[in-house]
Amino acid sequence: MAGLYDLVRVPLHAVAHGRAGDKGNRLNISVIPYEPEAYELLAAQLTPERVLALFAHRRAAKVTRYDLPLLHAFNFVIDDVLEGGVNGSLNLDGHGKTNSFRLLSLQVEVPPRLVRAPRRRRKDHQAP
Repeated sequence: MAGLYDLVRVPLHAVAHGRAGDKGNRLNISVIPYEPEAYELLAAQLTPERVLALFAHRRAAKVTRYDLPLLHAFNFVIDDVLEGGVNGSLNLDGHGKTNSFRLLSLQVEVPPRLVRAPRRRRKDHQAP
């Protein structure tokens, strides 16, 4: 039997979802845990330094994390990560949405009870 404090390592998307946007050369990613009790665990792991390291290959200059404890959410503002901005970049797809998936792939450690299993198709909703 798993202990009360046993943790599993999973991608962030297994315990949270995200929303993203971009303006100029700045990326904005909100991370919202599925369960409010995951908020404190994620706060300890999703540091601005760790997110900045995750986007180092894109030459991000700075990450600011805004904590939204009443919403059990975080907002990350990542500067200089879009190679000059969506319209000024030679990158094929520099939009914030695609970059948010990188953050949601970051590995975090949480109790197994907070991990959402992939949705399975119900038999009565399967396509013919």
